[in-house]
Amino acid sequence: MWLLLNNSLNPGQLLLGCLLGVAIPLLCRRFLLGVPRVRKPLKLTGFALLVLYDIVVANLHVARLVLGRRDRLRPAFVEVPIDIRDEFVLAVLSSVLSLTPGTVSAGLSPDHRRLLLHVLDLEDAEELVAQVKTRYEAPLLEIFACSPT
Repeated sequence: MWLLLNNSLNPGQLLLGCLLGVAIPLLCRRFLLGVPRVRKPLKLTGFALLVLYDIVVANLHVARLVLGRRDRLRPAFVEVPIDIRDEFVLAVLSSVLSLTPGTVSAGLSPDHRRLLLHVLDLEDAEELVAQVKTRYEAPLLEIFACSPT
């Protein structure tokens, strides 16, 4: 990446890029989260495809909402109870929910047991909570070697 940014292949830039590539991760390692072991790599692949599918479908839904009448929008905040205790897996869940258009992870309770979501168009809060728990949280708990509550 360093060489691409500098648009140069001279030996000095190559050496500096190698030094930065080693030094930056060493200096930042205490700020990084530990990644739990992946128990089911095949299920991880399926989960990634599911998230990609959900992103495409949500994009179409949000485009239809944005291009339609604004009085039909039903924005809301919803608290989702969370069973995930591992910080990395919780960050993955929050990222997946934020990547899916129409939802944004807006906060996490201090005890890490409730995730606050902002939803652009909410039909049923209970259905949304159930969907997050079954479609995203349960597979993540199954994929990664981390125990729920």
